[in-house]
Amino acid sequence: MSGIADIVWLTLRLAGVTTIILLLVATPLAWWLARSRFWWSEVVGALVALPIVLPPTVLGFYLLIALGPHSILMAPLQALGVRTLAFTFTGLVIGSVIYSLPFAVQPLRNAFQAMGDRPLEAAATLRAGPWDAFLTVAVPLARPGFVVAAVLAFAHTVGEFGVVLMIGGGIPGETEVLSIEIYRLVEALEWGQAHLIAGCLLAFAFAVVLSLLLLDRRTGRPRP
Repeated sequence: MSGIADIVWLTLRLAGVTTIILLLVATPLAWWLARSRFWWSEVVGALVALPIVLPPTVLGFYLLIALGPHSILMAPLQALGVRTLAFTFTGLVIGSVIYSLPFAVQPLRNAFQAMGDRPLEAAATLRAGPWDAFLTVAVPLARPGFVVAAVLAFAHTVGEFGVVLMIGGGIPGETEVLSIEIYRLVEALEWGQAHLIAGCLLAFAFAVVLSLLLLDRRTGRPRP
């Protein structure tokens, strides 16, 4: 059995890696969704937002199949000696990225939409190219959205249980994170330890919500 320090470190590592990947993936996706005028962009937006309403066990079930040894998606990796990504840390990262994607995309999309066209048009009159305008105008103006996206993605990953349980299984030292540890402690009737960890996560969740509310008041912008 892993010590609590190892479990905390694994949880923070998973949340950190997931948050970095999400910001890299969500930024161009949110920018495209905010700027696109194609009707089917809303179909893409609906697919991105699907994990918000989809039961975690359903998503975890399909991820378990997709990352399992009999999946056609795993065929290229099996040629390299990787039989499965299920019940591995890499599999947890993939599942966490997919499940937390809307929590990163939506704040960024709202921030980009709230920015409007005028700043980009002004940058264009100064002969700034699309890439320069994005980096020097759009990203700074959307900074609160980036902060909210990072905080929500990190916190949501820390607290996730259903997807993690389905594709991770709670293997000590590999996929056993705090949410799984609480479940294990309750099963073992170790209420004291369960109360301690659950209380810490409750305090963490409250701190996250309070931070977002304070950020909202400071920026004076509507919440994403």
